[in-house]
Amino acid sequence: MNLTERVVVVTGGAGGIGAALARRCVAEGATAVVVADLDADAARAVAAGIGRPASAQALDAADEEQVRALVAEVEQRYGRIDLFCANAGVATGAGLDADAADWERSWRVNVLSHVYAARAVLPGMVRRGGGYLLHTCSAAGLLTAVGDAPYTATKHAAVGFAEWLSITYRDQGVRVSALCPQGVETPMLTDGLAAGHLGARVIAASGAVLDPDVVADAVIAGLAEERFLILPHPEVAAYARRRAEDPDGWQSGLRKLVRRLRG
Repeated sequence: MNLTERVVVVTGGAGGIGAALARRCVAEGATAVVVADLDADAARAVAAGIGRPASAQALDAADEEQVRALVAEVEQRYGRIDLFCANAGVATGAGLDADAADWERSWRVNVLSHVYAARAVLPGMVRRGGGYLLHTCSAAGLLTAVGDAPYTATKHAAVGFAEWLSITYRDQGVRVSALCPQGVETPMLTDGLAAGHLGARVIAASGAVLDPDVVADAVIAGLAEERFLILPHPEVAAYARRRAEDPDGWQSGLRKLVRRLRG
């Protein structure tokens, strides 16, 4: 997809990858970019920093009524949504000690927000014969997020849902991509590193920690080629192949890395 004169919605757009995507979409010539986030003030700050044609909208991406209302409002204002970036996400940093609330929140934000976005935006895209859904998943959806069981499980679900959408709707003109970065310099990772969380340390030891703008560059390239998997970290493809070909060896290597980091 070429973003010139496109209408774009970015959820989780108030920082990190979402803010970088919003900036880059405007730079690529989008007609309108809606920066949507639970933190309305931060979303407005991002939109103001970009300037026209960016605008901000308060949104709980895990609330289906709010998602439907946002999509209806944008379609009424601009006539369509060409690219919907389902980018909201949360991490708990918890294993078996994660309580029911952690699991529920992870499921709602990391999975159901994608379902709600697809339900809201797909009818219009199918009716118009085209559109694009970008799902921010994670390398954890192809591999494992050591130290975070809810994140691992829900990101695998997000990748699976994106793949299902791609298979089901591609012949109706709707393209789908799953963005699966590894380490990205966002508060989700940097706060974990500052706190010494094992999962964050494993990520930092497994490859480069990229600036969100570098991830946005990879997204633009992936959208142009209409690739399903967008992997800003090339090593993730090699990791996924190794995991598929030799799961026992892959797990053994990861356990060895964990032991080394724990000292």
